[in-house]
Amino acid sequence: MAAYYWVDTVARGGIPSTALHGGVDIDGHQIYVGRAFHDGDWIPAKVIPGKQVAYVAYGGDEIAVDHFQVLCEQRFDWVPSGGGHIPPGAVEGGRTSDGEPLYIGRTHHEGSLTVGKVHPSHGVLYIPFDGKEIPSPHYEILVLRP
Repeated sequence: MAAYYWVDTVARGGIPSTALHGGVDIDGHQIYVGRAFHDGDWIPAKVIPGKQVAYVAYGGDEIAVDHFQVLCEQRFDWVPSGGGHIPPGAVEGGRTSDGEPLYIGRTHHEGSLTVGKVHPSHGVLYIPFDGKEIPSPHYEILVLRP
């Protein structure tokens, strides 16, 4: 059996019980790890089942998406990182349209622990937050447990 897998879902469809918990929104809603296809890119997403929505950070904005995938299984660790560094075993959460891998990261921001995309060539984690794409040079990155 694979160490992890992605499950297709929709905003009002609920999520599997094996979905990977990623954090907590500022209003207390649970955030799960996901990804979505947007404008030619597969982008790591924050999935908020309690609000029946997922968000990606793209082009300076927080974009709501209705169709997405959630990451399932629990064989992961969050490792402190920053500056675009990608540790061994980092989980690829998507790719840009030109083929650059995007990784799954999270950071604390305004009282939340929020999931986003680590964009190595930009040297930051981008989180979708309050309608914007917010960069953070310090973050945790998701790695597959050996």
